Amino acid sequence: MSVFDPNQVPEVGVVDAHGADGHTVLLDVREADEWAAGHAPGAVWIPLGQLERARTEVPFNRRVACVCRSGNRSARAAEALISWGFDAVNVAGGMKAWAAAGLPVVRDDDTPGTVV
Repeated sequence: MSVFDPNQVPEVGVVDAHGADGHTVLLDVREADEWAAGHAPGAVWIPLGQLERARTEVPFNRRVACVCRSGNRSARAAEALISWGFDAVNVAGGMKAWAAAGLPVVRDDDTPGTVV
């Protein structure tokens, strides 16, 4: 059994994740209530607990920038994806840092959202 070490997972800042080229997919690994309250526009949602089962839904030929509320769960997601051969990074500070940077947070109907 491996021991999780978030310091071993590559990170990008929220501004870089937001401005990433079309080759990067933003993967939100938060729970349903967190996603429903607000998420980054264009993000893909797969809760962390479902990631292993749903990993075939994650594009293998693109970089995956994982995001959660603060960066802890998404670091675990990035670590798992890397172990499966993906090019994955953690979004430092998560959606809290995303919102603090003034980046857009929306609900599924594109109305303004919040980070919970």
